[in-house]
Amino acid sequence: MKLSLEGLKNRQEWLDNGYKLPSFDIKAVADETKKNPVWVHFGAGNIFRAFQANLAQQMIEKGEMKSGITVCEGFDYEIIEKQYRPHDNLSILVTLKSTGDVEKTVIGSIGESTILDSENKAEFDRLKEIFSADSLQLCTFTVTEKGYSLVNGRGEQLPAVTADFAAGPEKPASYIGKVVSLLYTRYLAGKKPIAMVSTDNCSHNGEKLYNSVMAYAKAWVEGGKAEAGFLDYLNDETKVSFPWSMIDKITPRPDKSVEAILRKDGLEDLDPVVTTKKTWVAPFVNAEETQYLVIEDKFPNGRPALQDVGVIFTTRETVNDVERMKVTTCLNPLHTALAVYGCLLGFTKISDEMKDKELVNLVNILGYKEGLPVVKDPGVLNPKEFIDTVLQVRVPNPFMPDTPQRIATDTSQKLAIRYGETIKSYIADPERDPKNLQMIPLVHAGWLRYLMAVDDEGKAFEPSPDPLLEDAQKFVKDFKLGEVPSAEDTKKTLLPLLTNKQIFGVDLDEIGLADKVVDYFRQEIAGPGAVRATLKKYVD
Repeated sequence: MKLSLEGLKNRQEWLDNGYKLPSFDIKAVADETKKNPVWVHFGAGNIFRAFQANLAQQMIEKGEMKSGITVCEGFDYEIIEKQYRPHDNLSILVTLKSTGDVEKTVIGSIGESTILDSENKAEFDRLKEIFSADSLQLCTFTVTEKGYSLVNGRGEQLPAVTADFAAGPEKPASYIGKVVSLLYTRYLAGKKPIAMVSTDNCSHNGEKLYNSVMAYAKAWVEGGKAEAGFLDYLNDETKVSFPWSMIDKITPRPDKSVEAILRKDGLEDLDPVVTTKKTWVAPFVNAEETQYLVIEDKFPNGRPALQDVGVIFTTRETVNDVERMKVTTCLNPLHTALAVYGCLLGFTKISDEMKDKELVNLVNILGYKEGLPVVKDPGVLNPKEFIDTVLQVRVPNPFMPDTPQRIATDTSQKLAIRYGETIKSYIADPERDPKNLQMIPLVHAGWLRYLMAVDDEGKAFEPSPDPLLEDAQKFVKDFKLGEVPSAEDTKKTLLPLLTNKQIFGVDLDEIGLADKVVDYFRQEIAGPGAVRATLKKYVD
């Protein structure tokens, strides 16, 4: 069995091995996609193949779309050259259900793969053709939050951005610069309407994309590199919109256990490709079954009927409420708590943590007792039902190969939104007192303990990547397992960190939580087993 159009001709072999195959003519859909492009997606990674491409497949199956998606990769061109095109733009989606069932689907909805390279004339000219088409309705993005940033970690403008601002839309080098160049092509082709839809997992994603796009457009207009009308075009929502969205689907890196299942079926050419940019990409993706996509309904050139395949269309305010519900209460804070304590307690799978009494109690109290009472119900998704699904179905799924080490990445960048917003809600409510919070400061203390890079058995471990890791570790470098300084000395050492609003979202000392964090931390450094003992003391 080979993943290619030729290989799919032996349909019965695939069906006998339990694969769902596209019922439509894949080549006909590809031809229609090239002739009348409707949907371009920037970012050819795993989440796209597991989510957006599958949505398109379902719509084609229903007869509600004739064309597929045009995928465009702008960071790592080898993903297209070495994985997509050798497999005729096909991929396999392996859905890992909490019941233990494995669903294998061949995705054939990607009608064309393109490369966002302004130095490659053929590739960039093809994209200009696509962006000039009347039929084009929307562009979606999964390029990560960093993809929209025009500055480095120190706030300095990236050299490629500076160069593109000066040079104009002809041959930009930066990712968003190339996207804005294509928008300028669409403007010059007759000010044709389009929706630019970020589906990246970050707050106010549509606003982030808009701000990045406008930075280029203003620089080009002010520098005489683009017509003044381009700014009016981008600011006219009857022409160009930047809807906000909330996306949620766990899609870990393709796992060896899943690869073994496919190999047993007789599938060939499964070896992953590791590009020169160190991207690890395979012909398959594995993902959970649960997924949510909520989008602000602003599409000036129309849109596919994605509501028929589970996408929720609503107002910007509701999207924001859904995103806050997920990020500040119902999922992300629970994940981070499991990540920090999972690393300390030696876990390597998130699902295994949900067999641990103390950790289950921790996230249940954190979600239901401390978070849920102050979350705003967005109306389109029920917060309690959302947490129920997270804690009873999604996180315990033993077939999802997700790790606390992956989720612990960039924790310093996550604490402010994942816990700080709930603390602020307590501060703003005259009937609540942030000093009564127990689990949130316990997670903060756990992170401080994590920064010591020594687990609960006293063994050293490698902390996950984090832009502030070295800076934060300076505050715990003198603490040693089994040596507990006085509360006064501990607080004195940690106070500059605990008062950092950038990290915690609030000044923990100012609101009266610093002493509790210090107390928990001191208990957790008492010696080997102290983390477990502290959890037992406060969550049982």
